[in-house]
Amino acid sequence: MKYKSLDDAYSPHSNLNHTTGCTCPACQSGNTSLHSDGRVNEHAYTEQLEKLADKAVCDDGRCTEAASDPVMESSDEIIDRAVENAVVRAVFGGNEFSRRAFMTAVGGTTAAAVLSSIFPMEAAKAAIKDKMGPLEKKKLNVGFVPITCATPIIMAHPMGFYEKYGLDVDVIKTAGWAVSRDKSINKEYDAAHMLTPMPLAMSMGAGSTAMPFVMPAVENINGQAITLHNKHKDKRDPSQWKGFKFGVPFEYSMHNFLLRYYVAEHGLDPDKDIQIRVVPPPEMVANLRGGNLDGYLSPDPFNQRAVWEKVGFIHMLTKDIWDGHPCCAFATSAEFAQQNPNTYGALFKSIVDATHFSSKHENRKDIAKAISPKNYLNQPVPVLEQVLTGRYADGLGNIKDVPDRIDFDPFPWHSMSVWILTQMKRWGYIEGDVDYKGISEQVYLASECGDVMKDLGYTPPKKTYENYTIMGKTFDYTKPDEYAKSFKITRA
Repeated sequence: MKYKSLDDAYSPHSNLNHTTGCTCPACQSGNTSLHSDGRVNEHAYTEQLEKLADKAVCDDGRCTEAASDPVMESSDEIIDRAVENAVVRAVFGGNEFSRRAFMTAVGGTTAAAVLSSIFPMEAAKAAIKDKMGPLEKKKLNVGFVPITCATPIIMAHPMGFYEKYGLDVDVIKTAGWAVSRDKSINKEYDAAHMLTPMPLAMSMGAGSTAMPFVMPAVENINGQAITLHNKHKDKRDPSQWKGFKFGVPFEYSMHNFLLRYYVAEHGLDPDKDIQIRVVPPPEMVANLRGGNLDGYLSPDPFNQRAVWEKVGFIHMLTKDIWDGHPCCAFATSAEFAQQNPNTYGALFKSIVDATHFSSKHENRKDIAKAISPKNYLNQPVPVLEQVLTGRYADGLGNIKDVPDRIDFDPFPWHSMSVWILTQMKRWGYIEGDVDYKGISEQVYLASECGDVMKDLGYTPPKKTYENYTIMGKTFDYTKPDEYAKSFKITRA
């Protein structure tokens, strides 16, 4: 059934009048939304729409309208369209002839831009949604470390994704992961950009006071690299790296575990044959230049920044170790999620929505410009474009084209968590028996992420576990202890 009331208000071909026989949900429920002259009573219409919105979803989570209008993907979008139409109708006094003539003359895109410049459209949409489930808290502090892995969390601020869901978010630049962890535990941050191993470690009390954290969404996959100082261009074989000093951003990081995995596969013991130091990402390039590091496995843009500054070269992308590996994530305390369910839900949606927007390559250059300013990444736009588009100089005289150098996918696979826990066990970060499945499903909220993805019109995976091949070796998530003990170099 096509709902006339949800037609595109900016199209000269639609008809928004609520007349006898109108099939919109409000009118079908009794025509109480009409004035005697056929114009809509916006207050009554909105009240009825609120009651109907939660019911206007198919079994697969998409809006019932989607079958006839692919633009309508969720109950939230029903509300968005209804608010837009109500405002446009009010501007033209319900005169369809005037509205259509105007849209024909200037075009729908221009009309939408003009209207948004004089009317707080997003705030109006958020206000209506609030009536359906009031936000317990609108003003939030969300911490981030200034790296491209945090792209969705950062760009959601200048590009309006938090505002879209009724939130007033301060995104707070944080020097490093220890600070981010401590501020999260101390409740200075309502939520934070974290490394995917961090919520697991924090929940288990590894490296910090134990406090239950949840990870509803991954931020990025791939997106890191091993960078070496220019003086090591003749040492491309890792067996030549004995005695090297490497930087990683945090102990409980994919960077640390991938570097350890990589050098161990080449016969080096990461605890004996090389030194691994924790260095905040913004300090990586300076330490490389100063000779304090021979190299690092770092998040971007600091691999590309080393090339930009002619200090280092990109030895290899981490996608060539494990293609599709997780890196960073959106996380919050279990307490915050439980005490503020509506706020948590709105924040969750904004992050998943922003992550999918970031995954589209046609948006990457605009995103690079949005996150480049000093209060975000403080990086040259060309550096960020090289990272986000995957067309980059490697510092060895080559221009590479790797579109998935970094990608964005919010789904927190339970099997990714199990792999991380095997590496924590392998290198002695956790000891004794480990409930791999139980911890993974407690912290990584894959099912909940799938529900949010469906509600926003995206298609989540149908399962939460899968096996991986990493440098030619198969990881079987059903045999984690066996896997952790299977390596030549292991502490398990």
